[in-house]
Amino acid sequence: MYFTVEPAPKHRLPFFKTALFFVCALLLVGNGFSLYHNLQSLKRTNTLLSQSALVADRLQYLNVLVLDAESSLRGYFLSDADTYLGPSKTATAEIEKELHGLEVLLANSPSQLKNLAQLKTLIRRKMLTLDESINVYKQGGLSDIVNIARVSDERAAMDEIRLQVVIMVREQSESLATGSAAFYREYQNAVVFGIGINALAIAVLLMFYQLVRISFRTRAAAEFALQNANDNLESTVAKRTEQLSVLSRHLISVSEEEKARLARELHDELGAHLTSISMDLGAVTQQLAQTQPELAAQLRRAKATLLETVELKRRIVEDLRPSLLDNLGLCAAIESYCMEFTRISSVRCETDVSISLDIREPTLTIAVFRIVQESLTNILKYARASAVSVTLRRNEQGLLLRVLDDGVGIAEDALQKPMSHGLLGMRERALLLGGTLSVRPGPGGKGTCVEALIPLPLMPEPLQEDAELRPA
Repeated sequence: MYFTVEPAPKHRLPFFKTALFFVCALLLVGNGFSLYHNLQSLKRTNTLLSQSALVADRLQYLNVLVLDAESSLRGYFLSDADTYLGPSKTATAEIEKELHGLEVLLANSPSQLKNLAQLKTLIRRKMLTLDESINVYKQGGLSDIVNIARVSDERAAMDEIRLQVVIMVREQSESLATGSAAFYREYQNAVVFGIGINALAIAVLLMFYQLVRISFRTRAAAEFALQNANDNLESTVAKRTEQLSVLSRHLISVSEEEKARLARELHDELGAHLTSISMDLGAVTQQLAQTQPELAAQLRRAKATLLETVELKRRIVEDLRPSLLDNLGLCAAIESYCMEFTRISSVRCETDVSISLDIREPTLTIAVFRIVQESLTNILKYARASAVSVTLRRNEQGLLLRVLDDGVGIAEDALQKPMSHGLLGMRERALLLGGTLSVRPGPGGKGTCVEALIPLPLMPEPLQEDAELRPA
């Protein structure tokens, strides 16, 4: 049977939200163009204003230059000193310079260029008259100048220049007023347009605000529901985890009780039966040794097999429940197991458990012994260590067990693997007694250190403290 996997649906933004977005974008673009147009109009008006002011200044300066030239000439006639001719000598160059500047400024105004041409003719005619007057004075004297003055009308020439200057200044002012009025009208239109755009933008923003508020409320409700679901899930997970932990500890306790019961039965009943069989085989073997040696040899082989069975039974019993644990106590059982570990693995195992402890509580002793047993089993399988130390101390916090090796260590991710049943089993045994178990790198990052702290009830014997063995 084949299953068709449908693609996930594509979530699209609602049409009205998209339309609002484009409307808002168009409004902003239109407002930008309007602002740019207003800035260009303002720039043109400022340029026209500056140009008008500069034209007026140059025209007034032209009038001043002509008047200075005329005044300097009169001073020369009265004093006959050449120093008075300074303004007259430089006036022509200055006047031509100013006229050229006015041509550049008024290049876009044909009417003003026409007026400037007339002004240029009047000024040049006036300057030519002044130059001729100087030449006449130098040749004939003041009387000739008086005769020329009677014939010519210099007053009218200056009035014509002034009138032309006034006309040009007035026309420039009118042009400026016209440009300002046009700019003011454009500005009014832009203000109205901007107010309209702002009103529409505010309306769009209000609609966006409503949409955002509705979306926020919906999102807040969804987040609240999700938070409640997460809280319920976390509570359920914590409850299930606690139940599983309790079940695991219960199974450990039941398993140890069942192992102890089975060990007692194997030791007592099966041991008695095997001992009885061995005695019977010995008696029959002695009786048949003389008459039927072949049968006696078979019985001796059977007895040897029986002794191997007895040894197998002993090992099974020791694995199920170490007899030293019940007969001589926890310390003796740990030392014996470490010696056996050294014999089997050829790994040096040092023990420091010779402390005065009278611990006969079976749950505690078997839990500590199993932690030592599991730790040494892991070292034998994975650590590739050359030396192991097992230390058991009692401090002010309780019973402290430390198993330290110099092997390759254990990776951090391996501690969190769900299939690390050995580590989980050791932790559950420690939790069963109300204690804690930690696994960390050894000193200098070499090897692995397994440390279990089991709280103990107050006992009459004094505490044996060791600063080096306090939990890290």
